[in-house]
Amino acid sequence: MPSFRFFLPIQVRYGDVDAQRHVNNAVYFTFMEQARAAYLQHLGLWDGRDFDAIGIILAETRCTFLAPIRLETPVRVGVRTVRLGTKSMEIAYSIENASTGQVLATGQSVQVAYDYLKAMSIPIPDAWRQTITAFEGPDPASASSQELSREM
Repeated sequence: MPSFRFFLPIQVRYGDVDAQRHVNNAVYFTFMEQARAAYLQHLGLWDGRDFDAIGIILAETRCTFLAPIRLETPVRVGVRTVRLGTKSMEIAYSIENASTGQVLATGQSVQVAYDYLKAMSIPIPDAWRQTITAFEGPDPASASSQELSREM
């Protein structure tokens, strides 16, 4: 499991809870999306306003549910880039109880560098690569040949 240097606190809303009295499974993906956007803003890669300039598009996401989240659970989401390829990057998530540190769910997503105005994938900009590597360390910058073969 990667170590996380960025966490976003999440307020569980009444509307997030389903008839089983826990956070609905679809909401976990919203938690990851909120944390991913905050992570990009924290790194200075997106200003949070210009959606044409965000420079990535979601290609894949998945979540492993480990324990239920209830309305009163204090939640935080850890975000970390774990792989940088030529045109894509993989981000890992840890959805945790903010008080106890218990991991409630884990997730991954693959983002593709994308030019929204031209509607096409592009190489990850060097400035993004440098910023992410400076924050996360050298591991994300070294994609294996197997990983590179998955590039979009």
